[in-house]
Amino acid sequence: MQLCVAASQKQAEINKFFHPLTTVSTKLTTMYALKNKVQLIGNLGNAPEIKTTINGKKMARFSIATNETYKNLSGERVTETTWHHLVAWGRLADIAEKYLEKGREVAVEGKLVNRQYESKNGEKRYITEIQVHELLLLSGK
Repeated sequence: MQLCVAASQKQAEINKFFHPLTTVSTKLTTMYALKNKVQLIGNLGNAPEIKTTINGKKMARFSIATNETYKNLSGERVTETTWHHLVAWGRLADIAEKYLEKGREVAVEGKLVNRQYESKNGEKRYITEIQVHELLLLSGK
């Protein structure tokens, strides 16, 4: 009986020691999951541009505007608009093609992707896009 009590007391001491480390470990795991994650709510600038690759995979390319409102030093209300370029593939591209139109409010979740391409003039161009993983239609516009 004393052996069982001693073992459980020892386990309790070990748990007290490792509990903070487990919490830190869990937080780090969560942070790694959030490493490259973007969540935005905004309005579409235009209907999506739909393309199909040679392999038959569908892609939708569209932009959304997000607004941030604040008061400047004069007390005037100022609204700043930021445009974001998005790309959706496969099933999400099908949904974008069917339901998205100019002005529609959407919520998106995805990751940032940086890529480069060559313009018609032969210049290297760089662009940052959001590769959409989740798409939620918010307005019925």
